[in-house]
Amino acid sequence: MIKRNHALAALLLATAGAMGAIGAQAAEASVKCDLTYSLSGWSILYKHAEGAGMVTCDNGQSAHVKITVVGGGLTAGKYHVDNGKGEISKVHSIDEVFGSYAQAGAEAGVVKSGTAQVLTKGTTSLALAGTGEGVNLGISVGKFTITRE
Repeated sequence: MIKRNHALAALLLATAGAMGAIGAQAAEASVKCDLTYSLSGWSILYKHAEGAGMVTCDNGQSAHVKITVVGGGLTAGKYHVDNGKGEISKVHSIDEVFGSYAQAGAEAGVVKSGTAQVLTKGTTSLALAGTGEGVNLGISVGKFTITRE
């Protein structure tokens, strides 16, 4: 019985150590990446936009990227964003930047318009800001996808 209790205690300690390592690894997600991009799109109930950009991380990694935005809602318009900027936080490397981020927003703009929003993908956050031109009006939800070019 005593040997069984020691074995169980050893197993619990090993499991706790592994869980601590996982928690420490998540806490170490301290790489910050910046996104610069241009984007153009349209919406009539369905929202679609495409663009390109560059991701540069403070650990020296960088990549040219393709951006796709799709979604739906009560929207109408046509627009483009030039010299958009994004800040991506809570990643271990550039590989965690790629994928789809949840997006929801309200848009209103005529001729010159601006946008600022925060998107999420798990624990990763993407804060976007940009200015552009076009006409857009409505409320939409969708996804903002970043893929390696």
